[in-house]
Amino acid sequence: MARRHDPERRQRIIDAAIRVVGRGGIAGLSHRSVAAEADVPLGSTTYHFNTLDELMVAALRQANEGFAKAVAARGGLEDPRTDVATELAALMGQWLAGDRTGVELEYELYLAALRRPALRPVAAEWCEDLAGQLSRRTDPVTARALVALVDGICLQVLLTGTPYDEAYAREALSRVTAAG
Repeated sequence: MARRHDPERRQRIIDAAIRVVGRGGIAGLSHRSVAAEADVPLGSTTYHFNTLDELMVAALRQANEGFAKAVAARGGLEDPRTDVATELAALMGQWLAGDRTGVELEYELYLAALRRPALRPVAAEWCEDLAGQLSRRTDPVTARALVALVDGICLQVLLTGTPYDEAYAREALSRVTAAG
């Protein structure tokens, strides 16, 4: 039997992995659950991703794009006239107001790096990319402190279920930028 050409299969597998983790967490992720979700043979998942860690790396890399896309779409971090704290607070609000499952998924995959060393470089990419963008507007130490604060505020909102308080975030971020 001839092999069916399916150039989108790898991407469908990644998308399926994201949906599986979004529904049931990392614990529900397996080659079998992803194959069923993607409606592909089990062998396709192992062909494209030898290990679950490889699949999670691809999923985390794609999930990381959510915040990066929000940053790029707004463009405020590139504009020297825009207040960094105000822009970051608005970006967090936009990100957290969107698909909450997507944000939770990003953090679940991000935190999975604590136990899965293969995910650590990809988890670090998000921090490094944002710090790099912020370093164009402030010094590198302040940029890293801002990233840590953004991360902390987002985690607190997700873990406590409290509504995002943009005024609080803007004030906290302003204090970091003023100290830098």
